[in-house]
Parts: sequence; structure tokens; C-alpha cells
Amino acid sequence: MAYCINDDCISCGACASECPVACISEGEEKYVINKDECISCGACAGVCPVGAPNEEE
Repeated sequence: MAYCINDDCISCGACASECPVACISEGEEKYVINKDECISCGACAGVCPVGAPNEEE
């Protein structure tokens, strides 16, 4: 399952710089993950200081 970023995101950019496939970009209110490109590696979740990236159910 692809990851998605919840509303806890503080737009720090840590997830985007860690993503090995560069599928995370800055959105209008928070960072967003392109579900079609996400490889579900969890790298974003591992570096997020607020735990905003979560695996979709």
C-alpha cells in the first residue's frame, strides 16, 4: 500500500529529501505523496518528526 501524509504535517520537507523515488512534493497546505509512484518503503515515515506519513489502508 502507498503512503499518504496526514494533516499533522508541518511542511519541514524531511520526507521529500529522504524519498528514494522522489514521489513527495510540497502541496498547498502540506507535503503530498504521488500514490502511483510510491514504492511503500517507509523511508518518509522513518524521518518525519511528527509521524505524518502513514500507510494507506
